[in-house]
Amino acid sequence: MNTDQAFELLRSAGVPDEKIIQTVRRWLREHKIKYAGNSSKVDLKLEDTDQVIELLKDAGVEASTGLQIVQQWFHEGKIRKIGNREHINDYLSGNTTAQLIVTDQEKTVRELRIKLKAQDEHMKGMEEFYKHTIKELKQQREKLHKEMAELQNEKSLLQKETRRVLKENIELRNELLRLKEHYSRQGKEEDEKKNTEKSQTVSPSTTPDYRRKLGLSKTAGEKEILAKFKKLLLLTHPDHGGNAAAFHYVKTDYDQYKNSLKGK
Repeated sequence: MNTDQAFELLRSAGVPDEKIIQTVRRWLREHKIKYAGNSSKVDLKLEDTDQVIELLKDAGVEASTGLQIVQQWFHEGKIRKIGNREHINDYLSGNTTAQLIVTDQEKTVRELRIKLKAQDEHMKGMEEFYKHTIKELKQQREKLHKEMAELQNEKSLLQKETRRVLKENIELRNELLRLKEHYSRQGKEEDEKKNTEKSQTVSPSTTPDYRRKLGLSKTAGEKEILAKFKKLLLLTHPDHGGNAAAFHYVKTDYDQYKNSLKGK
């Protein structure tokens, strides 16, 4: 301890200034403290409480006051650690007030320990809650992964079905274009010949080759021919996006074929 710290210590204990000066000078002569000078700052920590207690006791400071100062300095960080317990006991001997102060301190320590225990229990509870929450989150994540896999599978099936339907639509469209082109070409040939006859009795020897026109095999029966005609009528009908001219020629062939069946 240096002189500045000694002055501060004695002033904190309520020692009169005149006695402070006398005591500090005596401590310097006895080498209990060292000279610091007027410009020094009290910023060095004392090693332990023993030295402070001895000096306060030597200065005649009551234990009740002295222990309060030691406690205050320790909490303020001016003293590094608590020293030998025997110094405190010697200082307290015969001083009931000071003993009560220590008893209050022990009570405070017990209360702090109770609070720390309660905090530890609270922390354990929080840890359990955290573990439970993590477990639930993992379960939810696994469930979401499973649902995502199912959705991905459904998406793949839907894409496959979409490609199949698109392929069928393309084939139907190509067939419709081919038939439109065929009947348009036939209509032009009919116009060039200026054949205005819409219906006539067809003999077996002059029956057109409907199977070839419809793209059917030579062995196709009457039901297949009629079904093909109905399909073409639906595809070429203007109400369904078809061509009026193509529909007319398909309808003409269809009527002729039906009439040829009636004559049998």
